[in-house]
Formats: sequence, structure tokens, C-alpha cells
Amino acid sequence: QVQLVESGGGLVQPGGSLRLSCVGVGFSFRDLIMRWYRQAPGKGRELVASISPTGDRIIYADSVKGRFTISRDNAKNTLYLQMNSLKPDDTAVYYCYTVISSWGQGTRVTVSS
Repeated sequence: QVQLVESGGGLVQPGGSLRLSCVGVGFSFRDLIMRWYRQAPGKGRELVASISPTGDRIIYADSVKGRFTISRDNAKNTLYLQMNSLKPDDTAVYYCYTVISSWGQGTRVTVSS
């Protein structure tokens, strides 16, 4: 069964950092493009970052460039999102996703003082 399990969210002050993780189970993680999406309250889901199977091609949304870093460890079937200089506008539920999966529960990030 294909499953993605996100973790690492929480409450953080503006300017702070968080590291999200996503473990993939039941599929060949190393062969697929992996993505992070987010959905802010009252808004649609948006793509945050994407990483190729070998990590050599990475794409970021303009809103997170220079602040967020996507990475992966194929030996651990794990996707990461390092988030620095967080802003209140980054408040959202964050989801990892790949083409053969369904949406998981996500992990909630709240940026507030």
C-alpha cells in the first residue's frame, strides 16, 4: 500500500525554522519525483517545491525561494523540507506528494508570535 507520512510541523515564531519530513512506504521512492505542497486556511493547495529522483533538479515557488530547501535521502525513503526565516504567510498544512500516491494527513505549520 502506497503511503506518505508527514511530520515535523508545529508552532514557530516569525523568523524561526522548522524541518519537515515525509517517509514513503510501499513504492520505489528513489524512482519518483517528490513534491511538497501546502494549503493555507481558506486557500487552495499550492506547490512549494519539487525534487527529481536523484536530487539534481529542484524547483521552488517564488514565495519560498531563498528560505526553503527541499532534499531527499533515498536510502531512508525520506523527503525533507528545511524552512528558514518563516513568515506568518507560511502558515498552512504541508503535504508531500508523488504521482502514484493519494493525499496524506499533512503536517500543520503555524507561524505566529
